[in-house]
Amino acid sequence: MECFGCRLAHQQESVHMVYEDEWVCCILDHDPFNEGHVLILPKVHVEDMDELDALTARAVFEAAQRLTKAVKMLYRPDGVTICQNGGIFSELTHFHMHVVPRYEGQDFAAFYQEAPFKNEEIRSRLGETKEQLAAFLQEHHFQLI
Repeated sequence: MECFGCRLAHQQESVHMVYEDEWVCCILDHDPFNEGHVLILPKVHVEDMDELDALTARAVFEAAQRLTKAVKMLYRPDGVTICQNGGIFSELTHFHMHVVPRYEGQDFAAFYQEAPFKNEEIRSRLGETKEQLAAFLQEHHFQLI
């Protein structure tokens, strides 16, 4: 696979996978804005939202629901931002959705700056975060709407 996003979604690259099903793979962002920052990647190659088939789109949004519930319960953020960047703004050239826990006083403009977040403490705990979040998701089967 030539697409880096596809390689991530199929775990052909080193990732911290917290949830997957037939359609999506959910991994911790390698440069997290906050602990619990997850990327949802479809397993089929698509670049933009308007290319998602109905089943994949449903799987993406169901994963976003599950992850949001888990992040809220585990990390107690003041809110969760869910975003997707398409076209020239997508650094992976593969559709992916961010689920980002946020806390009062955080300026989300930093999310879109080119410099990495430089949160070395959170980055150093990616393995622990993965274990915690994956176990939580496996243990809790959230009822989806």
